[in-house]
Amino acid sequence: MEQGNRGDRGFPPGFFDRVDDGDDGAFYAVPRFVTHIDGAAITAVGDLYEELHVEGDVLDLMSSWVSHFRTPPKHLRVLGMNELELQGNAAAGDRIIHDLNDDPRVPLPAESVDDVVCCVSIDYLVQPIEVFRDVARVLRPHGRFVCAFSNRVFATKAIRGWLYASDDERCQIVAEYFGQSEAYGPPTIVRRTPPGHRGDPLYAVWATRRVGPHA
Repeated sequence: MEQGNRGDRGFPPGFFDRVDDGDDGAFYAVPRFVTHIDGAAITAVGDLYEELHVEGDVLDLMSSWVSHFRTPPKHLRVLGMNELELQGNAAAGDRIIHDLNDDPRVPLPAESVDDVVCCVSIDYLVQPIEVFRDVARVLRPHGRFVCAFSNRVFATKAIRGWLYASDDERCQIVAEYFGQSEAYGPPTIVRRTPPGHRGDPLYAVWATRRVGPHA
């Protein structure tokens, strides 16, 4: 996507630009078998998935070698950019190599999954509205898109709007993605780690796919 197209939809010009706007495939070609948030934040992600009963046919978007479920769902599909990392995800039943920044369409049939999750990766999307809209396409009726994130990023690959936002503003950014996609009900915004937590904060924003004439 050309940079000139990234300042529409009410976001400031340059909002979706990145310091490194080069080939994402080259950047992610080297596997990184690390966790990008600390243990407490990882626990908070697993607790969230369990509380929401994310347990059926699930797609983990922009995934890696670990998906942070306390109990793996019935069937987990992982979509990411590094084949070795996805092969290392022991919970995965299906592995999909795909760059959403190159093509925001999710390579799955319509209404093929119960829920979609995205953990600590939402800050890298340069076409988020298109991705959110297509995620709604692959969700079954009343399916949810659950986005969890912290304040740790690959700074050269995160969009500028995310880098310069506060934690509360980042929650609002994700909520705006849901709203502008016009495919979901009102989003829920929560902080999953306590305000006084000394480690990585963990936030979550999720919404349910709309069903009906305005879906």
